[in-house]
Amino acid sequence: MPGDAATTVNNIMVSESLFRIGFMSDLIMIMSFLLLPLALYVLLKPVNKNLASLMVIFVLVSVPMMMINMLIYFSALLLLSGADYLTVFGVDQLHASVLFFLDFYTVSVMIATIFHGLWLLPLGFLVYKSGYFPRILGVFLMIACFGFLIESFAFFLLPPNYEVITYPGIVFEIIGEFGFCGWLLLKGAKIP
Repeated sequence: MPGDAATTVNNIMVSESLFRIGFMSDLIMIMSFLLLPLALYVLLKPVNKNLASLMVIFVLVSVPMMMINMLIYFSALLLLSGADYLTVFGVDQLHASVLFFLDFYTVSVMIATIFHGLWLLPLGFLVYKSGYFPRILGVFLMIACFGFLIESFAFFLLPPNYEVITYPGIVFEIIGEFGFCGWLLLKGAKIP
């Protein structure tokens, strides 16, 4: 619950197993995300090796950032573990610390989102030029890149009540990424 430390802590403690499952799900997603661009590199390298390499580099920058973010996320559970060394903190201090680390996690995610968006630009261009996929998917991926960038920059530059300007970009993020993944799963690539 944004801004409400006590409710946030209560929600975590009531649903600790859900919190842990979410944590593990994110770790699995991040590890899978590391493998995806490597497979796409092999597929798209013949189109443009430099752009395929750039795509992989952007992911190789974002994955360690996302893994560190997961440490920050898990710190909330460590603070609520009831360990003896935590008795030096009052209840309100622990609750405020949990909220701080969850907010810090959000900020860290928004930094990693910059690189998550940047990898879509070379990917989209390669998808567009390759002829292996419908060109519109490449266009949506390139637009999704800018959606992620706008979302990250708006987070840092604008007050929270201006987040509405990021909504059109989020739509293109969803269309681009889910459209491309769906195409890969259902149709695959038409390699000459």
